[in-house]
Amino acid sequence: MSPKDLCLAVVVIVAWGLNFVVIKVGLDGVPPMLLGALRFPLAALPAIFFIKRPALPLRWLLAYGLTISLGQFAFLFSAMAVGMPAGLASLVLQSQAFFTLFLAALLLDERLRASNLLGLLVAAAGLLLIGLQSGGSMTLAGLALTICAAAMWGMGNIITKKVGRVDLLALVVWGSLIPPLPFFALSWLLEGPALIESSLRGIGLSSILAIVYLAFVATLLGYG
Repeated sequence: MSPKDLCLAVVVIVAWGLNFVVIKVGLDGVPPMLLGALRFPLAALPAIFFIKRPALPLRWLLAYGLTISLGQFAFLFSAMAVGMPAGLASLVLQSQAFFTLFLAALLLDERLRASNLLGLLVAAAGLLLIGLQSGGSMTLAGLALTICAAAMWGMGNIITKKVGRVDLLALVVWGSLIPPLPFFALSWLLEGPALIESSLRGIGLSSILAIVYLAFVATLLGYG
């Protein structure tokens, strides 16, 4: 790996690592579904005018947007809104590896090897140990919702593999067109028009900067 590639890898790791702290900051002023509704339009626009749509059928673009973008972050934002700490969320979300492996075996007929299962057992033991040591800092609802987010990420990984070779940045940008309307609908149903209005009227600079970071740094820079 060249020094340039190493530096870029470090930048991405730091950007994604800070992502969870920034989500917490955003949620301090904006409810979770509305946060998603505000994030993804910025990730898609104006980028779609400069990045060509990936060459794949619309159904796969919809599937990607509904799992990786909508499903994953609807559950993750909700988890952190009900008490999942940022650090634990970043760790538990990595259980996506479990879902990816088993979904690949179920849907793609990939073979489960003993080494895969052993690695998963070690990883599961580590996650369990961290969870037990977290004490009262993690809520059961937060844990369950984060696991659901990991399952959506795992399903999105399967969809990405099914579409084959594709420009990943283009997939992320165009896939970001899918979740805004569902997020707004969920916000209207679950959070209510009164909370939406008050949140938008009283949105602070920290929440605005968090949304910008999530849209441009964690989403576009991370995949660019």
